[in-house]
Amino acid sequence: MNDAGFTHLDETGAAHMVDVGEKEATRRRAVARCVINMEEATASAIADGNTKKGDVLAVARIAGIQAAKRTSDIIPLCHPLLISKVSVDLSVGDRSVEIESVVETTGPTGVEMEALHACTAAALTIYDMCKALDRAMVISEVMLVEKSGGRSGTFRRPE
Repeated sequence: MNDAGFTHLDETGAAHMVDVGEKEATRRRAVARCVINMEEATASAIADGNTKKGDVLAVARIAGIQAAKRTSDIIPLCHPLLISKVSVDLSVGDRSVEIESVVETTGPTGVEMEALHACTAAALTIYDMCKALDRAMVISEVMLVEKSGGRSGTFRRPE
């Protein structure tokens, strides 16, 4: 670890992948959320399944699950993990879709990045499938809600 305390930087400041080989494998879980805001007509079309590209929510769910499994391909210093569970839940509101992902594994490192990646990939998929209806959609409030397992223990975002 360097002087600033960043584990992904060595003593010279160069980026490197952290060695987790000596860490104990524990049950780990992470929950992440985000929201994509849109016009009321866009949310209505998604809820009614009335878009030209098909079932937006089903495709976004699959995109989120796939993204969680491929996080180490996108985020350079993430370890490839054997993920035991991924769920992506989508809730359509009047002018938004709220997305929550849960990722679980038993291993030497956590799944926070996988949960965050699942949410954002699902949101980007919604944007892609609905951009002809609403190019002003905004993805926001991407956050880790909770995580458990590992040396650092449990984290829960205050309400």
